[in-house]
Amino acid sequence: MKKNDLVAAIAAKENCTKKDADKALNLVLDAITEALVAGEKISIAGFGTFEIRQRQSKQCINPRTKEPMTTKPCNVLAFRAGKALKDAINPEQ
Repeated sequence: MKKNDLVAAIAAKENCTKKDADKALNLVLDAITEALVAGEKISIAGFGTFEIRQRQSKQCINPRTKEPMTTKPCNVLAFRAGKALKDAINPEQ
């Protein structure tokens, strides 16, 4: 599903225009992005948790040249699904 499909689904469920649905989705995504950039953890009950984790530098080998190299530390986005989402995906478990 792409963003346009999601906007159309929101518009159909809420009986509003696609323009209004797109605006609402953009506001939510912007709020999530701003909170993550500020270092906050976002928990949406029943859906999941978004957070930024620090990945440390590590020693590895360049597969092309076989030379050892060190990766740089970086921030990565982590998502942990909530119970309701896990149950919706795997109803038998």
